[in-house]
Amino acid sequence: MDIVRASEKYEAWLGERIPLIEADLDRKHSLMAEAEFPFLRATFYRWAQTWPAVSPATAESPEVLGVGDLHVENFGTWRDVEGRLIWGINDFDEVCWLPYTCDLVRLTTSAHLAIAVQHLNITPARASKAILEGYRDGLAKNGRPFALAEHHPALREIAVERLKQPQLFWDKLNLLPTWKGRIPSSAMKALLRMMPGGEVACRVAHRVSGLGSLGRRRFVALAQWRGGSIAREAKELVESAWLWAHPRKNKTELFYQQALDRARRSPDPFVKMRGRWIVRRLAPDCSRIELSSLPAKHDAVRLLHAMGFETANVHLGSREARVMEADLRKRPPQWLHEAARAMVESTTEDWNQWRKRR
Repeated sequence: MDIVRASEKYEAWLGERIPLIEADLDRKHSLMAEAEFPFLRATFYRWAQTWPAVSPATAESPEVLGVGDLHVENFGTWRDVEGRLIWGINDFDEVCWLPYTCDLVRLTTSAHLAIAVQHLNITPARASKAILEGYRDGLAKNGRPFALAEHHPALREIAVERLKQPQLFWDKLNLLPTWKGRIPSSAMKALLRMMPGGEVACRVAHRVSGLGSLGRRRFVALAQWRGGSIAREAKELVESAWLWAHPRKNKTELFYQQALDRARRSPDPFVKMRGRWIVRRLAPDCSRIELSSLPAKHDAVRLLHAMGFETANVHLGSREARVMEADLRKRPPQWLHEAARAMVESTTEDWNQWRKRR
């Protein structure tokens, strides 16, 4: 099955579960053709098909409640219950029980692709090493949240850089046109429940964001409250694409909230699953960090080490460290780097086919 046919079959499967927005799917298809990195971000369903075939040795590993669609732009910041700025994995749309190595190989593959277009100042070999060392350190320390106030100056510098012009964030959101179509009552109820107490007059817009989730319904409630802008987003969830590629009996539940509750992190109190909607607060300090927003001089080694460590924070929510540590000891020294190189080649081949046949 080639990439075009795989995409058609996956979108048909997705459309059987939730209503899809065709204009957003068209946008996704166009973005997939632009470069290998956005193509990878948009096609976890294809990764779920190809990775076990391309790298069967790495796919044979203990299962964890893994992120699935993990990549170097799936990290961001939020405020915990104490108001502290926390850094970590931002999105769990594709979370599922899968081999723990899936997240590591996909994260490293994305780093290699980002390096190729000069978004990260590091060599692919050093990137692979930094991610794996970070993951091992996370396991050894049994996890640790990334609170940026007192620690992690390199991460704090990256986070603070994009907060210097918060008005740009709000200008972009406030320019979204009001949604004219029907808003599901379940989504509206979920949004209002996450608003501040009392009556808050808000308008609802459709937000086009991300890549893997393009095509799904995504609503943002925007309001002015006590002197400034506030926003809440509700995004429709569906079972992980991993289950499309690897169907299992009685394994079609949504694991988003479970992953949030179990991970060794300081959680965002404004991220909650409400039925089939994931609801969150949107703000300049509560959003994904794009590679384009990194300072010109950034410490890529520390950043990728932290990404590996944070991956361990998530995995430790469902498996004891000794399980992954024992599996890692059996693997050759360059296993992660070689697996990522193979997946870069596979992804590039799919991308070239996509560009030719679109």
